[in-house]
Amino acid sequence: MAKDQTVSAKNHNLFIILSALFITNALMAEFIGVKIISLERILRIKPLNIDFIGDSLLSLNMSVGVIIWPIVFIISDVINEYYGRKGVQKISILASLLIAYSFIIVVFSTQSPPADFWLENNNVDPDGNVFNINFAYNTIFRQGLGIIVGSITAFLVGQLVDAYTFHYLRILTNHKWLWLRATGSTVVSQLVDSFLILFIAFYLLGNWTFIQVLSVGLIQYIYKIFIAILLTPVIYWMHFIIDKYLGKEKAHEMIEVATNA
Repeated sequence: MAKDQTVSAKNHNLFIILSALFITNALMAEFIGVKIISLERILRIKPLNIDFIGDSLLSLNMSVGVIIWPIVFIISDVINEYYGRKGVQKISILASLLIAYSFIIVVFSTQSPPADFWLENNNVDPDGNVFNINFAYNTIFRQGLGIIVGSITAFLVGQLVDAYTFHYLRILTNHKWLWLRATGSTVVSQLVDSFLILFIAFYLLGNWTFIQVLSVGLIQYIYKIFIAILLTPVIYWMHFIIDKYLGKEKAHEMIEVATNA
């Protein structure tokens, strides 16, 4: 009896840890995602400026939130492996509700009147130029609202697609080739997520052109697939750690149940 309780506690603790990692990274990606970064500047190379559509050019520009997003779909695949589609759906809905809650808090914070001393203490930038910190604060977070609205939609759709693709590939491969179902589910789901979030956040609710959505979305999608392949050993490492933590017998039992759920 005591052994069963210990195994049950480990199962419960594992889900809490995976959920915390999943939600933390998803929520952080929402708030930092408003900034578009240049990978070329990070890598200290010249802009690629590849001819794209019409007169537009394609460069390595993407949302900074995308950098940590691979962690989200790695955790998602691990949850799917041990807790099945229902586990992924449960944590995806919870994450979306928490993101929606953060949306409400951000609206309240941007609508709240600023204190005079706060404006005065921050009325110039480091170079001595006049600076309106309240305007900057509201501008950044209100752009973030577009990210949140777009991401909740893209997130739920992408996670559902990922969960069903992962589950289908697991049955198709008869539990073999973890790398295939992890990478395969990412290839399919992120094709939806990468473009849908930008379309809603920056085209429908922002000031981007459709060409900019396509160019940034393409770079983000390529990045996600590249990182997903690069981080494949991490999935096997997490699989090994979890099997050792739960015990191989219990871990394999959970995988079997998750497959047939």
